Amino acid sequence: MKGHGLASIIGGIGTSHVPTIGVTYDKGRQNEPAWAPLFEGYKPVAQWLHAQKPDVLIVFYNDHANSFFFDCYPTFAIGIDAVHQLADEGAGKRPLPPIPGHPELAVHLAESLVNDEFDMTVFQDKPLDHGAHSPLPLLWPHADGWPGAVIPIQINVLQFPLPTALRCYKLGQAVRRAVLSYPGDLRVAIVGTGGLSHQIHGERAGFNNTEWDMRFLELLQHDPSQLTELRHADYIRLGGAEGVEVIMWLAMRGALGERIRQLHQNYYLATTTAMTVALYEDAAP
Repeated sequence: MKGHGLASIIGGIGTSHVPTIGVTYDKGRQNEPAWAPLFEGYKPVAQWLHAQKPDVLIVFYNDHANSFFFDCYPTFAIGIDAVHQLADEGAGKRPLPPIPGHPELAVHLAESLVNDEFDMTVFQDKPLDHGAHSPLPLLWPHADGWPGAVIPIQINVLQFPLPTALRCYKLGQAVRRAVLSYPGDLRVAIVGTGGLSHQIHGERAGFNNTEWDMRFLELLQHDPSQLTELRHADYIRLGGAEGVEVIMWLAMRGALGERIRQLHQNYYLATTTAMTVALYEDAAP
């Protein structure tokens, strides 16, 4: 707590969390021709974060069966650790420092969300996988430690039944109410991860749909209610089986105001996933 004001939400970021983003970054290949367009696309967002200096990033992500497994996979879960470790996903831990948490705000969020009728799982001592941290070093400098804290909110987009798109949007709205009621002048940015279109298994492996990706981004900004009406089958048909995880972007969108303006967007389709980063701020009423 820094003062006597209330916390504020300064903007939102949508970003892919493809594991190869992290692998390529860790190997120092950002300037290679195949990868430079992707990494250049994150620089305006990193510059915005540097200028805005948020104290906390609230990150909507999904765990890829590294800390939660299918024998017990929560629909919504929030991490309240003071420090988040990084998961070893089979190739060793990433060469990044542990990520600070913000237990005071996280506990406030958990209590507020439960009182807002979201039955949250609350977790500690579970490391974060690439769903949360793959793009993080592209957004924040970290050589001397991360400049702020991260509160992870895990959403089940792996094991059916998944939460609906509308439920994710409402979760974001509840997070907004919780943040704006926190008694401390924290500056908070909201991050939704995943997507865009991709499918990595089955007969449609390698499927992408750029036309749908562009339509999704347009509706996300201007008319998210249309996106909340879509079924999971619609998201899978339009964006691929794994493309359904864009419902986590709807959680980010729900945490923003009714009207937003897009400050930046970068779309890069070079591998199996349409990798995208977008930056939003609330617009004047």
